[in-house]
Amino acid sequence: MNPRYQEPSQANGRSWPGPGSALRQVWREGYPLSALRADVMAGLVVGVVALPLSMALAIACNVPPQYGLYTAIVAGAVAALTGGSRTSVTGPTAAFVVVLLPIVSQYGLPGLLLATNMAGVIMIAMGLARMGRLIQFIPYPVTTGFTAGIAVVIATLQVKDFLGLHVEHMPQEYIERVEVLFKALPSTHGPDVLIGVLTLALLIAWPKLVTRKVPAALIALTVATVVGWLLSRTVEGFEIATIGGRFSYTATDGTTASGIPQLPPLLQWPWRVPGADGQPLSLSFPLIRDLLGPAFTIAMLGAIESLLCAVVADGMIGSKHDPDGELIGQGLGNLVGPFFGGFAATGAVARTATNIRAGGRTPIAALVHALFVLASVLILAPLLSYLPLAALAALLLVVAWNMSEARHFIRMLRVAPRSDVAVLLTCFGLTVLMDMVIAVGAGVILAALLFMQRMSALSSTKLVEGHHPRMLAPLPEGVVLYEVAGPLFFGAAEKAAGALATAGERASVVILDLAGVPVIDATGLVALESAIKKLQSAGVMVVLADCNAQPMDVMQKAGIHDIPHKLAVCKTLSEAEMLVRLVVHDKLASN
Repeated sequence: MNPRYQEPSQANGRSWPGPGSALRQVWREGYPLSALRADVMAGLVVGVVALPLSMALAIACNVPPQYGLYTAIVAGAVAALTGGSRTSVTGPTAAFVVVLLPIVSQYGLPGLLLATNMAGVIMIAMGLARMGRLIQFIPYPVTTGFTAGIAVVIATLQVKDFLGLHVEHMPQEYIERVEVLFKALPSTHGPDVLIGVLTLALLIAWPKLVTRKVPAALIALTVATVVGWLLSRTVEGFEIATIGGRFSYTATDGTTASGIPQLPPLLQWPWRVPGADGQPLSLSFPLIRDLLGPAFTIAMLGAIESLLCAVVADGMIGSKHDPDGELIGQGLGNLVGPFFGGFAATGAVARTATNIRAGGRTPIAALVHALFVLASVLILAPLLSYLPLAALAALLLVVAWNMSEARHFIRMLRVAPRSDVAVLLTCFGLTVLMDMVIAVGAGVILAALLFMQRMSALSSTKLVEGHHPRMLAPLPEGVVLYEVAGPLFFGAAEKAAGALATAGERASVVILDLAGVPVIDATGLVALESAIKKLQSAGVMVVLADCNAQPMDVMQKAGIHDIPHKLAVCKTLSEAEMLVRLVVHDKLASN
C-alpha cells in the first residue's frame, strides 16, 4: 500500500465529502508518464471487455444495445472523474437486470432513464449523509442471496437467445417465464445453438488453456461473429439472429437503419426519449411517485455493488477507497448518464479486476475505457451489427455463473447458523420469484432483524452474588448488584432491562453496574427509565454506577439525576459502594 495514501474521510476529519477524492489523491501523489502508459493500456483492455458486455446487458434489459454503450461511456467517465475508488470501472452490470426489466416493461425506456436519474440523486444524498460505511454492514447472507437469485434470473433470460427459441412474449413472473420457455423448446434453432455453444466453449476454455492476458470475450465473440457470417453465406438455410437483424434506429435523415447508430451519446431530456410505442413520457408527480420505489432499489443495489467493488479493488492493490466519495461519484454518473441515453450503472467487479490485472492504478484507466467504447461506437458500429445474439447470451451465461458464487452459496447452506441460512434462502427466493423491489426491502428488514438478534445475544443483566472484585467487602444485607453488559440498542434493551423486573422483590437498594455498556440508544434509554421507575415505585433506591461517556451524556440530556433516597448516579463502583453503605447505615440508625 502507498504510505502516502490516506483515506480522504480520515485525512480531512470532519470535512464534507466531495466528488473526485480518488483523482485528487492521484494528482497529489504525482502522475508520471509511466503511470499514464499503464493506465492507457489497461483502459483499452477493459474497453474490449466492456464493449460486448454493455450491449448484452442492454439487450437483457429489453432496451436497444446502444444504450448500454452510452451507459459505459457517460456513467463510466463521470464516475471515474468524481468517484472515491482509484481503480473501479463503472458501467451497466448484471445485478441490475432483474430490477430494470419490470421498469422497462411498465414505463419503457424513458421511465428507466428517469428512474436512474432519481437513483442518482438518492446515491448522492447517501454519500453526503456519510452512509458509505453503513452500506458495508449489510450482512453477507443478504448480499449473497441477492446475487445468487439475480444470477438465476439472468441465466434463465438467456435461454431464449442461446437456443434461438421463438417466443412471442416473455412474462415478468419467473414461474410463467420458465413455463413459456419450456413450451417453446420445440422451436430450438440449430444455427443459434451452434454459435452459442461455440462461444460458451471459447469463453470457458480460452483463459484456462491459452492465456488470461487476452480477454476471452474478445476471442470468443470475434470467432463466433466470423464463423456465423461465413456459414450464413456458404451454407444454405444457415441463419442466425444478430444485433443488426433484431434492432434498428431512426437515422438523422428520417430513414430506418439496422443495428446501432454510428453517433456519440447526444444530450436530451430522459423522459422525452421515445418509448416502445414511439411516444415520450409526460413528466408528472404521480409518475415520480410511482418510480420512487424502483429508484430506491436501484440506488441501494448500486451502492452495495459499487462499495463491494471498491473493497475488492482495495484488496487487490492495497489501497483505501473513500466510501462516501464513491457514492457521490456513482450518484453523479447515474444522474448525468440518462441525459445522454445511459441507464443504471455501478462499479463492476469483473471489469475492475480486469483493469487491475492489466496494470490500471488510477481513475485515468477507467476514463480511457469509456473513451475506447466511444471510439468503437463512432468507428465500429456497422461491424457490431453482425454480433450474434446467441454469442451475447453465452457471454451473459458465464457472467451469471460467476456472479452466483455457487460454491460459497452451497457452503453457507452447510456451515452457517440457521438464522443466516433462513435469511439467505429468503432473499434468494424473493429475488427469483418476486419483484426485486420487494426483495431489497425484505433484505433490509431481515438485516435489521438479524442485527437485533445479534445485539440481544450480546446484551445481558447478571446478578452478582457474594464478593465483587471491584468492591472492598461484600454488600450489606438488602443491597444487590446487577452487571449490565453489552450495547443497549433496540432489540437488546428490553432483554437487559427485563431481568431487573424482579430485583425489587429481594432488595431495598439496587446497584446497576453500567461499566459494560458502551452505548445506549433511545430504545435503551426508555427501557432503562422504565426499569428505574418500577423499582422506585416498589420503594427501592437505584444507584447507577461507572457509566461510560456516551450513556452518561444520553442520561444527562434525558434528565436522569440524583434524587435523595431514590436515585443516585456515581462515577465509579467504589463511589456507589460507599454511598450504599452510608444509606444502609442511616436506615439502621433511624430504626
